[in-house]
Parts: sequence; structure tokens; C-alpha cells
Amino acid sequence: MSESVLLELKNIALSFGGVQALSDISCDVRRHEIRAIIGPNGAGKSSLLNVINGVYRPQSGAIVYRGERRQRMDCHAAAKAGIARTFQNIALFKGMTVLDNIMTGRNLKMKSNFLLQALHWGPARREEIAHREKAEEVIDFLQIQAIRKTPVGRLPYGLQKRVELGRALAAEPELLLLDEPMAGMNLEEKQDMCRFILDVNAQFGTTIVLIEHDMGVVMEISDRVVVLDHGKKIGDGTPAQVRADQGVIDAYLGVAHERAA
Repeated sequence: MSESVLLELKNIALSFGGVQALSDISCDVRRHEIRAIIGPNGAGKSSLLNVINGVYRPQSGAIVYRGERRQRMDCHAAAKAGIARTFQNIALFKGMTVLDNIMTGRNLKMKSNFLLQALHWGPARREEIAHREKAEEVIDFLQIQAIRKTPVGRLPYGLQKRVELGRALAAEPELLLLDEPMAGMNLEEKQDMCRFILDVNAQFGTTIVLIEHDMGVVMEISDRVVVLDHGKKIGDGTPAQVRADQGVIDAYLGVAHERAA
């Protein structure tokens, strides 16, 4: 594997009963790039992310991350290895404040034992102050200072998606997996999210794997795109290469025709 490659998926196959979710998928993610995964509904995009961060265990194939080959990725091991994730459906603690939700992204970086944390004393207190400063940096970066003490459940959808991104960023990931981060957003919210994704990539050097249905967004911000259809890879390349690929065109036109029928 090239030193520029952070993650490589080799011949990944995943099935649920008789349903083949992924079939012989191979692709890689280079360090510091924005790598998009696109495809019609049911193509296997979220399943592929779930394989990367250990939610699903593939029946065959291998994951190579940072040069280490694994048959599967364990969720806890993935988080410790610097892989963070957002989800299609927002997974926040709705009764907790924005700050407290973002602080949960620091959990794996906390070293003090439970007793010291409960007593809020000595090293545990100093550690919490340091982690809180990191959380505040994320809040400043995402420009959500005004809502830092607001319970997440009171926020509009677009801001909740931004908070979920903040929680993932609080873990200081090397690889950030974003599952439809702009779903359900209006145009202004999408523009803001695009800007934050580009800034995360440029300023922090974070490698990003992105699932997104908005082709305008994908073509504008991605370095490379992999295309799935019915669990199979049908395209892989730069946005320009994918846009011109006849197999990709046919897959998307097929979906359009089915909906129109």
C-alpha cells in the first residue's frame, strides 16, 4: 500500500441473510483527501461506512488502515485509531447542551479514572479543563458560540447537524466519515456545511469520506468519487471522470426513469 493511502478496502463482501449489501468492493482513501461515495438509494453506501468503522462485519475481504491489515474493524478500536463518524439520522443527546454533547467526543481521550472524575479533583479537574478548552475551540470553529449552553433538542435541524459534526471533530480524528451531512438542509445550510467540511480538510488536514446525494456538492468539494449501485462498484475516479462515465450515467438515469414511471 502506498504511503499516501490511509485506508484501503479489499474485496469487501457483506450480506444480510439472502440480501447482498456489498459485493467485492475494493477502493482506497488517500491521506488528506475528500473522498465521496455516491449511488442510488439502497446502493450500499452506508453499509460501506459501517464496515469501515466496525458497525458491520464483512463476510470476506480485508480493511487496511494505516498499513495494518484487519479482517474487520472494531468500533472501539476504530475510534481509538482516529476514525470518527456522523450518521444519517442525528444521534445526539437531545436533553444535553451543545457544549456537553461536543464534550462527549473527548471521552476516549480522558485518562483519569472514574473515581477522580466523580470527585472532580486534582488531575481529573485539570484534565476536564483541558478537554473543555478543546471543545470550546470546536465551538468557535463551527461558529456556534451563541448556542453553546442551549439543549440540542431545542435547535433547528441544520444546527443539530452542525453540532453532530462538532462532536466528531472533538475527537480530533484522522479519518472523518460523514453520512449525508447535508440531508434535509436548505441551500444556505448546505453552503455553510460545505464550507466547514472544506475548512476541516484544509486547516486540520483531516481525511474525509463523504456520502452525499447532492451531486452539485459532490462534484464541487470532492477530490475523488466512488460510485455504488446495488452493492457493486460501478465507477471510481475524479469528479470529471465519474461525471463522464456511461455506467454511472445509466445507473442514475435508471433511477430517474423508475421514479417517473
